[in-house]
Amino acid sequence: MYNDRVIDHFTNPRNVGAVENADGVGLVESESCGDRLQISIKVEAGKISDIRFKTFGCAAAIATSSMITELAKGMDIKSALSITNEDVAKALNGLPDGKQHCSNHAADALHAAIRDFQQRESRRE
Repeated sequence: MYNDRVIDHFTNPRNVGAVENADGVGLVESESCGDRLQISIKVEAGKISDIRFKTFGCAAAIATSSMITELAKGMDIKSALSITNEDVAKALNGLPDGKQHCSNHAADALHAAIRDFQQRESRRE
């Protein structure tokens, strides 16, 4: 059902946990499948210097969470906001049809963390 890349990110997830003193946190919950994903980021000089995730969900949810952290780490905020759900699935060499929705959670949580960061920054100004 899952390809080798998805299995690798599920069995050996990257960047698990939470960023200490995060600059932004995004949370996405799915009522339809029960998945829950939280992404926290640290931003330095306009770039994501650290990113971590905590996920409760299926293998695809964990794999997409791991992959989004790999894609976004080191990116500037504008570029990270342009990562799409399709980019996540493509980076994992695809997901089974019934699991495509899981990649949506990863991109949505990243975007929510960035929006949280931007809101915090605007309050400081």
